[in-house]
Amino acid sequence: MAFESLSDKLQNAFKKLRSKGSLTEADVKEAMKEVKRALLEADVNFKVVKQFINTVSERAVGEDVLKGLNPGQMVIKIVKEEMDKLMGSETTEIKLLPSNEVTVIMMCGLQGAGKTTTVAKLAGKYKEKGKKCLLTACDVYRPAAIKQLEINGEKQGVPVFTMGANNSPVDIAKAAVEHAAKNHIQIVFLDTAGRLHVDEAMMEELQQIKENVAVTHTILTVDAMTGQDAVNVATNFNEQIGIDGVILTKLDGDTRGGAALSIKAVTGKPIFYVGMGEKLSELEQFHPDRMASRILGMGDVESLIEKAQNAIDEDKAKEMEQKMRKATFDFNDFLDSMDQMEKMGGMQSMLSMLPGMGKLNDVDIDEKQMNRPKSIILSMTKEERTNPKILNASRKRRIAMGAGVDVSEVNRLIKQFEQMQKMMKQMSGMMGGKRGKRFRMPFGF
Repeated sequence: MAFESLSDKLQNAFKKLRSKGSLTEADVKEAMKEVKRALLEADVNFKVVKQFINTVSERAVGEDVLKGLNPGQMVIKIVKEEMDKLMGSETTEIKLLPSNEVTVIMMCGLQGAGKTTTVAKLAGKYKEKGKKCLLTACDVYRPAAIKQLEINGEKQGVPVFTMGANNSPVDIAKAAVEHAAKNHIQIVFLDTAGRLHVDEAMMEELQQIKENVAVTHTILTVDAMTGQDAVNVATNFNEQIGIDGVILTKLDGDTRGGAALSIKAVTGKPIFYVGMGEKLSELEQFHPDRMASRILGMGDVESLIEKAQNAIDEDKAKEMEQKMRKATFDFNDFLDSMDQMEKMGGMQSMLSMLPGMGKLNDVDIDEKQMNRPKSIILSMTKEERTNPKILNASRKRRIAMGAGVDVSEVNRLIKQFEQMQKMMKQMSGMMGGKRGKRFRMPFGF
């Protein structure tokens, strides 16, 4: 998971601070040494680390902190606040032009950073917000780039403008914007070509597009897993063509965190979104304060709540609540709860957002293994799912064969389900509170 190593090292550095009733300047200095080492190992820019440590140390050795009631927690609070500032303090939105004008967003980046997938993810985000979008295939060099964009566009329900591989990217971009203006399309996304490295031809082509098309925003896609190299790429692009912001991809991978913590401080440009997986839905708005909380092991409950609200159908949630009250929760509902969990990114993703659950990242949760109960339920008939009481020995054998598991696994699932039904009945009295769109966790595992 993202930032796992950095998070562990920072939390270890803070353990001693939390355990002490009072602090000295020497205590703070020792803790800051460990923080500095952790940040450098995470590939955070050296100058950024130096400034960060100096600022935190200066604030942390103040009399109010050292002689406060809980000095250790106050130092950690200062680290959190300075980390927020490092990444931009506030969430930055991509500002759109008035709806009667065409907003042109030019996406650029190196090959392998996930630019073509990211542009489709971004278009999907704005389509959900009710905006009429158009994806434009300006990468005429990479084999299958146009086809990839068309497939992703179809999945997102966003049209793709293409003139094939025999026209110049500048002409394609101009034609796409003209098409958008005539057809009342509000946002045009230009998927430009990437290169294996920053080169003169690449930059010249991007400059020509900007000279011939009124580009509203130039957004750079960078691979978070490349660490400090991602910051260097962002600096080069900003200096040569000018960028308005960054989207970090692959933040769900084995990334050390250096890019997320350095880009804003080095380039002055904000991070708009972060890619948290390969699925077209896995693009999250970047919230510096929430990311700092995740890095420091404080969780990110706000993002978890937002995910739940987006993933869980309100009417279904109310219906499930009524079933729980009446103890009529069946295997169909169990299946729905698992689907809702998948929409929220799976169990590992959910746990990583809960305060104090960071250490559970050491436990490798096999999401595929968790699909085994789903296979068992899908091997049941409609009647069996609705009325599990009819599941006799012969039915269980048939279900086990259909799911490719032992009968013992079917029996175990049924027993767990019956226990959960009892628990749901007991919980039904605790399900009060305001009606309407509120945080409902999916019930399942």
